[in-house]
Amino acid sequence: MSAREQIAQLESAMGQSIIGQRDVIRRLIIGLLANGNLLVEGLPGLAKTRAIKSLAKNLEADFSRIQFTPDLLPADVTGTDMLYRNDTSPGGISEFRFHPGPIFANIVLADEINRAPAKVQSALLEAMEERQVTVAGKTHKMPPLFMVMATQNPIEQEGTYPLPEAQMDRFLMHVLITYPPVEDEVSVIELVRGEEIAAAEAPVTDPAAVPTEPAEQSAAIPQQAIFDARREIATIHTSDAMARYIADLIEVSRHPQKISDELARWIEIGASPRGSIALDKAGRTNAWLEGRDYVDPQDIHAVVHDCLRHRLGLSFKAQGEGITADRVIDTLIQNVALP
Repeated sequence: MSAREQIAQLESAMGQSIIGQRDVIRRLIIGLLANGNLLVEGLPGLAKTRAIKSLAKNLEADFSRIQFTPDLLPADVTGTDMLYRNDTSPGGISEFRFHPGPIFANIVLADEINRAPAKVQSALLEAMEERQVTVAGKTHKMPPLFMVMATQNPIEQEGTYPLPEAQMDRFLMHVLITYPPVEDEVSVIELVRGEEIAAAEAPVTDPAAVPTEPAEQSAAIPQQAIFDARREIATIHTSDAMARYIADLIEVSRHPQKISDELARWIEIGASPRGSIALDKAGRTNAWLEGRDYVDPQDIHAVVHDCLRHRLGLSFKAQGEGITADRVIDTLIQNVALP
């Protein structure tokens, strides 16, 4: 089975347990294949946690969840050195050994990242950016397959520590989750009811002796499929014209007065070079998922909102007028010539 077939199988398996959020599943797959991290924002109950757990369940990967709270410490995320007594050595000399924290997993869910103070957020973001953590002067590498999905709710902002724009820039994409259609919500009810019935009918004598989901684990996609897919994505052709189109979109966000005075009034800070890199990576990944060996404008348009909405600094006037980042991005797309 080819890498593309295995990734399609992974996406299909996730779609069976995540109903009404096809775009979220596709964004998770893009983030995984592009070796990036996602910031997901949505109201409670919209399957943010279920989506990332479904990804880890259908992939041969270790899953870890970190619930961010105001009293969380950096060591609670990264791990710490612990003192061990070595009884085998003469005199029982004690030594420090590194005890890995929950960040050392393949798929990490950072739930409600804005609930923790800046020090904890920085510890997580170092692992995301550098693929390593530093504890007591020693560097510890993350596993080759590593992805963070951080979540935050757009409500109940009292006592939170919002991510600064410079830190949000490190996320490949900022994904917004909305309510599913009514038809899909009916399917969600039926799905959960079926899961409850299956759990109630399953014979369990000793829970500790029952293996966790053996059938699903045996059908899990191997990690090598992800690495093979990444190698194929690296060969996707991006023409000079498409590269210039990406650069033009970013350039106009920095100098919106080239388009109109209204756009200049909306944008205070444009996208950084990470925005160009994100568009290139996510665009090539989307082209690969669609079965093409080249990037065209529709690939860029498919990911541009998720790649740029957290990289644009809107002015107070724009926020006061209810102008969203997505509307600004739509204006950029409409005014930048296609290649």
